[in-house]
Amino acid sequence: MPDSADRHFDAKIESLQRAITGGFITMPAPLLAAASGPSHRKGPVFSRTAGRWIVMLLAWAVTTTALAAASAAGTAPTGYAVPIGGELRYDNTAVWSRLVQLSGGPGSRWVVIPAASSAPEKTGEMVVDALQRHGAQAVTLPVAPEWQGYEVAEAVHDPVLIEQVLAATGIYFAGGAQSRITDSLQPDGLPTPLLQAIWSVYRAGGVVAGTSAGAAVMSETMFRDAYDVLRVLKRGRLDEGQEIGRGLGFVGPELLIDQHFLKRGRIGRLLPLMVQKGYRLGLGVEENTAAILHDGKVEVVGGKGVLLVDLGAASQDGRLDAFNLRNAKLTYLDRGDRHDLHSGVTTPSLQKLQGQLIDPGSPDFAPSFESAPFQNDMLGPSTIVDAMGSLLDNRDTEATGLAFSGTPRASDPQPDLGFEFRLRRGPDSHGWYTGAFGGDDYTVLNLYLDVTPITIARPLYGPATASATDAVVPRYEPLAPTLP
Repeated sequence: MPDSADRHFDAKIESLQRAITGGFITMPAPLLAAASGPSHRKGPVFSRTAGRWIVMLLAWAVTTTALAAASAAGTAPTGYAVPIGGELRYDNTAVWSRLVQLSGGPGSRWVVIPAASSAPEKTGEMVVDALQRHGAQAVTLPVAPEWQGYEVAEAVHDPVLIEQVLAATGIYFAGGAQSRITDSLQPDGLPTPLLQAIWSVYRAGGVVAGTSAGAAVMSETMFRDAYDVLRVLKRGRLDEGQEIGRGLGFVGPELLIDQHFLKRGRIGRLLPLMVQKGYRLGLGVEENTAAILHDGKVEVVGGKGVLLVDLGAASQDGRLDAFNLRNAKLTYLDRGDRHDLHSGVTTPSLQKLQGQLIDPGSPDFAPSFESAPFQNDMLGPSTIVDAMGSLLDNRDTEATGLAFSGTPRASDPQPDLGFEFRLRRGPDSHGWYTGAFGGDDYTVLNLYLDVTPITIARPLYGPATASATDAVVPRYEPLAPTLP
């Protein structure tokens, strides 16, 4: 009766057979004939002895190929990095079809890596199904700490899996906990052969996409397990190894990525990390939305948009104890928009071009709003981008909002610390509006943000007063409805 090691190796051989049958691995005919037993209508059937030789040969050949390709490719990626902001719907045809198109169109090969997921097999199946429904060939790799029966430390060196990656033109990282991805693919900061193979595909022009956690790993610095947004803003910095860590770096060293961005008000954590690490550019990707990054350009696809933050002309007041920032430039790119990160030129979507140009500096500027509303919670869902659209299309030139805790924790060392967010228009502020997407949708270019620490009064409110000294004593009278 075979022992557990034999059963594990048998599984590798079966995986090899499936990969060859599915076209993800091509073997020389003489080797295939020598290794195979009797012919079978479903493909080659390997003996255990032959399978051992093949797997060992592939381990040497594939790893050597991946290393050589990575070395020869140099450092300039030519592929497509596609961070997706999380909560990607499987019926989001705009995103799924674009991924398949970028990877070569119908028939293109994808591998799905569900390393971040707590239910990797189920997650992998769902992603594979979505890719296949949009014309791709796709397979899930058993590379996940939570995948029963597979050891990640072995999987990332498995020649069969590495060869499947090298045969693909698209790699997809599923969501979950981003630390599982980086701990699996680059333990101790060193790239595994599987990660080197992924880089080879990317440098050869392939697509590396990821949602939620899969988007977080795209930059060289990633949010790992950060505290809530307001707590990060109050502290003004994030701890290495716990809150932030080393990402995989597909978008290069000059851009910081964050996800679930607008829904979770993550502008409050992006700004401190950009300052801490010296980033000039940050990109916050909203849920159910993809940012396609290639050759220094970004294209927005999906349900909503992305917020681009530029700290190139920003400054801080070092005399203040709390986090502060002045003159951060914000640009909101909606679905269908394109932007050149080098030149700063934005090309709006066709719907926006067919809509309304909004230029506050134009003599015929006719704003839709008379005054900018005060925002009680600037870190609320989509508040920052709603405030940007309202300010652009407004007679007012500034808009203000607050970020604070109404019920601070007992352990909060700074319960009364809050922040004022002040948005300002500048001479270069402009944008576009359309109702073609079923709502009021703006593309907003070049608004300026100041973040200033403030003290929150406690209590926040009290009973109404009749005068400066006399409290109103409530006296409630029964209502007398007049309508039947």
